[in-house]
Amino acid sequence: MEFAIKEENGFKYIDEGEGETLVLLHGLMGALSNWTDVVTEFKKDYRVIIPLLPLYDLPLLTTGVKTLSKFVHKFVKYKGLKNITVLGNSLGGHVGLIYTLSHPEEVKSLVLTGSSGLYENAFGGSFPKRESYDFIKEKVEFTFYNPATATKELVDEVFQIVNDRVKVIRILAMAKSAIRHNMSKDIHKIKVPVCLIWGRDDKITPPEVAIEFHQLLPDSELNWIDKCGHAPMMEQPEEFNVYLRRFLDKQKE
Repeated sequence: MEFAIKEENGFKYIDEGEGETLVLLHGLMGALSNWTDVVTEFKKDYRVIIPLLPLYDLPLLTTGVKTLSKFVHKFVKYKGLKNITVLGNSLGGHVGLIYTLSHPEEVKSLVLTGSSGLYENAFGGSFPKRESYDFIKEKVEFTFYNPATATKELVDEVFQIVNDRVKVIRILAMAKSAIRHNMSKDIHKIKVPVCLIWGRDDKITPPEVAIEFHQLLPDSELNWIDKCGHAPMMEQPEEFNVYLRRFLDKQKE
């Protein structure tokens, strides 16, 4: 990614552009680079910020989605951000939901894509076998509709993570926390406008998850992207950005 990562007060983040603020939250196996096309497109009109979530740096006992939400709150407060739009993919969507529920006064609107919080089929139902590069490659490809989206760079990154014992323990703890923290009874309390942008071929948070989110969220719209898996902003960035811009424009009316 060509954007500079800033380090300040224990936070690492990307901060590009000026205007209303978009805060982008990455997933469990995600990285800042997952949002490259969104940053490139929207930094012309918005201030786009991506905090690096401390997935591997939390004490094991507090590793969980609620702790990540508290981290986001500290970051938002530290940066003095107001009236933000939160965008979350996968685990990042789950964190965005918890944050929005806890701090509705800070959030103008919410965008979810392949979000956990109701159900997810992590890694296709099994955790990666360490050392097996082919197995990891297959599981990263499972994330997308088009296996070619799983570049060697992406597979290498995940392979490195799952062969780091400290990181694996935290990934498992975070994944278990996400499964335990089912939000079906709470998300009707989210009153801000929510845009759901979903891959019709998502195998990790399948289409029925998007439909359930749409039914439970009082002010939501659901947009489908065909031939697209769990990370639409990576796999079909142009179409993702069209839906996102349309939604953001509506919030200005």
